[in-house]
Amino acid sequence: MPEDNPLFQLINEFLEHLEIEKNCSPLTIRDYRHYLEKFAAWVETSSPIKRVEEINLDLVRRYRLYLAHIGEPTPLKRVTQNYYVIALRAFLRYLVKRDLDVLAPEKIDLPKTESRSLKFLDSEQVGRLLNSPEISTPQGLRDKAILETLFSTGLRVSELTKLNRDQINLERREFGVIGKGGRARVVFLSKSAVEWLKRYLDKREDEFKPLFIRYSGKVDAEKEGEKMRLTARSVERLVEKYVKKCRLPIKISPHGLRHSFATDLLMHGADLRSVQEMLGHKNISTTQIYTHVTNKQLREVHEAFHSGNK
Repeated sequence: MPEDNPLFQLINEFLEHLEIEKNCSPLTIRDYRHYLEKFAAWVETSSPIKRVEEINLDLVRRYRLYLAHIGEPTPLKRVTQNYYVIALRAFLRYLVKRDLDVLAPEKIDLPKTESRSLKFLDSEQVGRLLNSPEISTPQGLRDKAILETLFSTGLRVSELTKLNRDQINLERREFGVIGKGGRARVVFLSKSAVEWLKRYLDKREDEFKPLFIRYSGKVDAEKEGEKMRLTARSVERLVEKYVKKCRLPIKISPHGLRHSFATDLLMHGADLRSVQEMLGHKNISTTQIYTHVTNKQLREVHEAFHSGNK
């Protein structure tokens, strides 16, 4: 970033604030850096300003017009444009807290986006997916344990890959994780997940620290084996592989298994607050996206009154 540009300097300070005071993850900080550097670069070339206080609604309007036409004839999706605007609003909110006389972030409206369908598997589809790995090989046994753990806990893929062996209490069938935004929570293992984790760990002959390790490439010489840790992308690929293998009609990712975990609990009578805690959602409004597909009352109303059921 140009050191003599006050906007770039303030963005740097905001990113430091996210890291130190907000305890945001490196991925979150990376994303904010990308979005805000794009804004600063556009300002520098298209609408030069000397002071951050010169950011106004007209400048923001022109920036959003620019975002809407990036990469034409295939412009940015509305949801992606939203990310840029959200980052800008967060930056302005930080500047307001520093008592700078800047544009109020609430004056910037977010563009409406189409609702994305919630992808999850029903019980039969989950069973097919969980039974698809070939458990006679170490890699297949690991994959089976991964799928069982994802469905049992509702972990995010980044949380799963950070797990270490000594973190998991198989006797109590629970363990703690630090999730998004640095929020701690307890997650629980099903009896089935515990069984497959035990079988997977019993076959391990190494002393590597990571719970889930790779079986390809060079073996890490370090005793703790940090370089052997399975990456989030590798887990995404293995889920994709098994979805194709058992010919599921829905293209499911590890996050789709998180959705499946939540809908399974709600459909069997769990209350929304408990599911919120287990998912590690900061706000219950995030958890409420599941209610329209798990509302038993709506199902009963349809069953009782729709003429096609008579």
